[in-house]
Amino acid sequence: MTFYNARVALLEARMSSELTDLIRRAGGNNPLCVPAVQEIPLNSTPEVSAFIDCLADGSIPIVVFFTGAGAKLLLDKAEQLDRQAVLLTALRAATVVCRGSKPSSILKRYDVPVAVSAREPYTTTELLEAMAPLDLVGNTVGIVHYGEYNTLASQQLRAQGADLVELCLYAWGLPEDTSPLKNLVKDIIAGCIDAVVFTSQVQVRHLFLMATELGLSAQLAETLNTQTVVASIGPTCTGALQSYGVTPYVIPEHPKMGHLVKALAEYFRRL
Repeated sequence: MTFYNARVALLEARMSSELTDLIRRAGGNNPLCVPAVQEIPLNSTPEVSAFIDCLADGSIPIVVFFTGAGAKLLLDKAEQLDRQAVLLTALRAATVVCRGSKPSSILKRYDVPVAVSAREPYTTTELLEAMAPLDLVGNTVGIVHYGEYNTLASQQLRAQGADLVELCLYAWGLPEDTSPLKNLVKDIIAGCIDAVVFTSQVQVRHLFLMATELGLSAQLAETLNTQTVVASIGPTCTGALQSYGVTPYVIPEHPKMGHLVKALAEYFRRL
């Protein structure tokens, strides 16, 4: 595999070094990393304490984790409150549901069994499908959201008779300095970037937000459709791109970074 000296832009923030290494190992030289998102922890101490109380007394028999970041923040917050042991004991007694492999991996490090896991491509649809056999009527489901509330999941679970206790422990924010992201918009339109790799829907939104501020949203969409190779990690990310009128060229068979990089390298090899 090789990228044939293609100029590849990455928008990943939290796992930027891992994605950069994957690109380089696949033959890419000096990918341009321009983080589009920062995860901002929210002041949620009272909510976390109340959540742990409800878990510990059995009021929340089912707990849903969407992301690894959310699971890790809950565990870290419980440790700060000197209540991590209480949280872990309660989670081990509950029915734990994970949307994807990342929260499952973190919970398994703490010996928390995962009872229900969504299948690929790990969207809300697969999560709700996996939860279908659970008895939700009259039961309380605790939801640990991600950078924003997943209103679709909440609405569907309530419609199935569940009561909800919801946590959102961090928010998706723009980088403190948005000038690199604005410069990337200009570089894409100027034809200086051969490919852009999107690994989350919020990266799409933030890139187009910067383009809108520059008055270049239409030009960005046109360039991404006609001149730049767009790689999208999975259906949710792809849906965000399509909402801005962009159709990605590369979507991996499995929604994981390694498969995404491999699919992009193969695309360039075929060219």
